[in-house]
Amino acid sequence: MTSQVSSTAEQADGADSAVVGGQRTHAGAPGKDVRRVDRVIIRFAGDSGDGMQLTGDRFTSETASFGNDLSTLPNFPAEIRAPAGTLPGVSSFQLHFADHDILTPGDAPNVLVAMNPAALRANIADVPRGAEVIVNTDEFTKRAMTKVGYATSPLDDGSLEAYHVHPVPLTTLTVEALKEFDLSRKEAERSKNMFALGLLSWMYHRPTEGTEKFLKAKFGRKPEIMKANLAAFHAGWNFGETTEDFAVSYEVAPAATAFPTGTYRNISGNLALSYGLIAASRQADLPLYLGSYPITPASDILHELSKHKNFGVRTFQAEDEIAGIGAALGAAFGGSLAVTTTSGPGVALKSETIGLAVSLELPLLVVDIQRGGPSTGLPTKTEQADLLQAMYGRNGEAPVPVVAPCTPADCFDAALEAARIAVTYRTPVFLLSDGYLANGSEPWRIPEVDELPDLRTRFAQGPNHTLDDGTEVFQPYKRDPQTLARPWAIPGTPGLEHRIGGIEKQDGTGNISYDPANHDFMVRTRQAKIDGIEVPDLEVDDPAGPASTLVLGWGSTYGPITAAVRRLRTAGTPIAQAHLRHLNPFPKNLGEVLARYDKVVIPEMNLGQLATLIRAKYLVDAESYHQVNGMPFKAEQLATALKEAIDA
Repeated sequence: MTSQVSSTAEQADGADSAVVGGQRTHAGAPGKDVRRVDRVIIRFAGDSGDGMQLTGDRFTSETASFGNDLSTLPNFPAEIRAPAGTLPGVSSFQLHFADHDILTPGDAPNVLVAMNPAALRANIADVPRGAEVIVNTDEFTKRAMTKVGYATSPLDDGSLEAYHVHPVPLTTLTVEALKEFDLSRKEAERSKNMFALGLLSWMYHRPTEGTEKFLKAKFGRKPEIMKANLAAFHAGWNFGETTEDFAVSYEVAPAATAFPTGTYRNISGNLALSYGLIAASRQADLPLYLGSYPITPASDILHELSKHKNFGVRTFQAEDEIAGIGAALGAAFGGSLAVTTTSGPGVALKSETIGLAVSLELPLLVVDIQRGGPSTGLPTKTEQADLLQAMYGRNGEAPVPVVAPCTPADCFDAALEAARIAVTYRTPVFLLSDGYLANGSEPWRIPEVDELPDLRTRFAQGPNHTLDDGTEVFQPYKRDPQTLARPWAIPGTPGLEHRIGGIEKQDGTGNISYDPANHDFMVRTRQAKIDGIEVPDLEVDDPAGPASTLVLGWGSTYGPITAAVRRLRTAGTPIAQAHLRHLNPFPKNLGEVLARYDKVVIPEMNLGQLATLIRAKYLVDAESYHQVNGMPFKAEQLATALKEAIDA
C-alpha cells in the first residue's frame, strides 16, 4: 500500500524481525498467553506436492478478510515435479502481514514451517536467530536427511539451538485425526497441510470460516475428502490450543487506519491485470480479445480471462507465440481491444509481429510478465531484464510505448493506462510486469465505476480527405494533428477500403512506397507520435528536501525501495525517491528532476538497463545497483546500499 504511515510503521517495515514486545491482551486456554504484535512474517515450506501454495493462499485470504495489510512472495520450483524430498523440489510461500501499511513480503521469516528436511535445509539460512521453526518430525528419516546432505539429524545435533524449535509429528497427528474416514494412509497424509494451516491459524488468531467454506466448495463432489480436510484443519487448531509446546499465541490487529475507506479484497498481480484489461475494454466500449500461448508466469491471465465471456471477452489459446500475437493483431484490425500475453522468450518470437503492429499503427497490448533469462532461463523466478528488449527488440526504427506497474494491485491501473495509450495513439504498447508482482498479492480497494477513465474512441466513419478535383476519399494514414494517430477503420465499412501490410506506406494514402524521403518522414512521424504521448510528470518524494541523493526505480522494485527509504529516513538520513511508470516516453520533467540531485542511484533486477537509458539520454552519472538472482531485493539490503552511496 502507498498511503501515509506512522513513524512506528516506518521503523517496522522491512525489519529482520517483528516487534514482539509481549503486550498481553487476554488469555486463551488455561496457561496460554496471548501477545499482541504489530507484524509477522511466516514462511510455509515443503515438497512441491505438500500443498504449500494452497496453505499460504488460504492463510492469506483469512488475513485479508481480517483486515491486515499484507504482502506475499510465493516461490515455486522450476521443475514440473522434482523428485520428492529434494532441494530443487522445495516450494515455499512467504506472507508478511501487519496492523499498519507495509510494502514487501519481508526480509526474513519470524516463523518457518518446514514439512521435511529439504524444506528446512533450503530455508533455514534465511531465518533470523530467535525465530520459531515448526518441523514435521515424521519426515526426518535417515533416508530423507541423507538425500539433502544432513549427516546427522538437525533436530538432535544442536545446529538449531539458535531458534525456538517446535517438533511436531504432523503426518502422524493428521493420520490419527482422520482414522474414522474411509481413506488410505497415503490419502490421509495429503491433508497434513490443512493440519499445519489449522495450527498456524490458531497461533495467529486467523478466522476459520473462509477456509471451511473454501474446502466445502473445493471438495463438494468428494464428501469424504472434504470432511477429512475439515477434520485435519480443526485438529491442527485444537492441537495448538491444547499442546504444552505452544504456550503463546499472537494477535495482529486489523490495519484499519492504513487504508482509505472502501471495499477491499486480496488480489495478485496477474488477477489485477486481468481485471484491469476487462475494465479497459468496458470503458473503451470494445470487445476484449486475447491471443496467447501459455507460458510461465503469464498463463494465469489466460486462465482468468477465459472465465469472463459474459463481459465480451474472447480468448484464443494458440499453438505458438507467433500465432497468438498474429490473431491478436487481426482482432485489433477488426475493432477489438487486442491483447497478447507472454514472458521474455515469447517476446522474442513475437518481435516481428510487434514491428508489423508498429507499421500498421493499430492498438495492441503486449503484456510481458518478466522472468529470469536468457532463453528458457528461470521460469518461476523474477527479473526485470526485458526492458531493453521492449525498447529496442525489433528490426528498424520501431518505437513502442512501455508502461510498468509497481505493485500487484497497481497492475489494474497499469492495464488501464496501457489501453489508454494504445487506443488513443494507435500503437502497440508494452506492459512490463514480472513474476514477483504476478504471483504476489496485497489488499486492493475495488474502484467505483465512475472512478475509471473514459477510454472510448471513434472509429473512422467515412471519407476524411478531399482531392483537388473535389472527390472525397478515405486516407488511412491521414493523422490527427494532436496525437498523430491514424484513423481506425473497421474492415467492411463501405468506403473505407484500404491496404495494410508490412511494407512501408505512403503518408496519407497508405499506398506502398519505396521513396526515400517518404520513408524518412514516416519513421520520424512514428517516433514523434510516441515522443508526444501525454504522460504525467514524475512525482518526487523528498519530505525533508532537498536531499542530495535520489533513488530512482521502476516496476516491482517500488516496495523494497520504499521500505529501504523509510528505514533511512527514520534513522535521520535524508533521501529522495521517485518511481517511473512510463519508461517510453519518459515523463517530460525527468531531466529536470535528475539535475536537482548530486547522486542518482537506480536499483534494478538486471545488470543496469534503466541506468543505461538514463545515462545515455540525460548524461547523468547514474549509479546502478543491481541483482539477477531470481529473487526480489530485501529492504535491509537496499537500505545498506543506499546509505553507502550517500556516504561515498
